[in-house]
Amino acid sequence: MKNIIIPVDFSIHSEYALKTGAILAKKHDATLHVLHMLELSDSLISQSANENKNEMMFLLALTQKKFEPFLDKGFLEGVKVEALIKHHKVYKEVDALAEKVNADLIIMGSHGLMAHEGIFAGSNAEKMVRNSKTPVLTIKSDPKNFDLKNVILATDLSTKSVAAYKKAKSIFSSMGSSIQLVFVNRPHHNFISTQEFKELTREFKKAGGTSEVEFIAGYTVEDGLFEYAQDAQADCVAVSTNARKGISHFFKGSISEDVANHSKLPVMSFKI
Repeated sequence: MKNIIIPVDFSIHSEYALKTGAILAKKHDATLHVLHMLELSDSLISQSANENKNEMMFLLALTQKKFEPFLDKGFLEGVKVEALIKHHKVYKEVDALAEKVNADLIIMGSHGLMAHEGIFAGSNAEKMVRNSKTPVLTIKSDPKNFDLKNVILATDLSTKSVAAYKKAKSIFSSMGSSIQLVFVNRPHHNFISTQEFKELTREFKKAGGTSEVEFIAGYTVEDGLFEYAQDAQADCVAVSTNARKGISHFFKGSISEDVANHSKLPVMSFKI
């Protein structure tokens, strides 16, 4: 792991993400690319009127003024940090930077979903979780004892999800983490028998996956995952996403965003 991107808005949750990045950077000698988006409109950028230029310069100067104290943290001592300011949208800019630096991970701070708002509710960050080719780690709280020794990875056992499983296995192995795959059987959503589960597992392993999968039950994917994670004392919950259908054709809906919004644990997402 050599390059980690951290989009920030200078909030306390961005600081949680930054601290998490610092912990990982020290372990893996990685560079943190700390990115803030001004999110200016295309019209403001393209127009040449002095008023627009003055507004852009003001916003840029204001952001630069915030960056210095935000990055003046003891936990960043000895960490390679590159601060960047971009003008457009969160997803567009982070995606472009990830490709440019060959990023291994994106870390985003999140306050989850409270009332009718949330960093993943209809936002660019939601697009990040669902569409990013780079794994996305969401952080909810101060990572005082951050460690990823024990990771729970949700799977639908489809052959499509084998690539995501391999990607997850590779990155978590590099972090010294152990992974436990979990299949959540739900009573009213494509409920399957034990025999059907065994057949799915055989096909999953044949396609390059593994047969070491826990078969658990839950009224929802989130409930099943969170209960299992609590019992297993997991450090992180991981999900694989499909850009069009959420976690995959089996997990209907935006499960990846739901898990990221409601989990108290860090959540890692991998695109199928």
